[in-house]
Amino acid sequence: MFQTVSIIVTGKVQGVFYRQSTRDKAVELGLTGIVINQPDGSVFIQVSGPSGQLNQLIAWCHQGPPRAAVTSVQVETIEPRAFIGFTVQR
Repeated sequence: MFQTVSIIVTGKVQGVFYRQSTRDKAVELGLTGIVINQPDGSVFIQVSGPSGQLNQLIAWCHQGPPRAAVTSVQVETIEPRAFIGFTVQR
């Protein structure tokens, strides 16, 4: 089933290649969306695709790249949205 979710990841997730690693993992899973650093130090992700692949990305978000230290992952299902590719936004 095609879904879109918003994910907010907190912890040591900026300055550790979290956004680029998220993009790489999402592309590997065939997902589309965006990833953005937030002013509060969190990372915001909006991602669309089949629920099985979304669940794999969500599971990956709990760990992230090697230098990350994730403290929480909040996931919310939102209205389905179509993205073109997966982009890292500044």
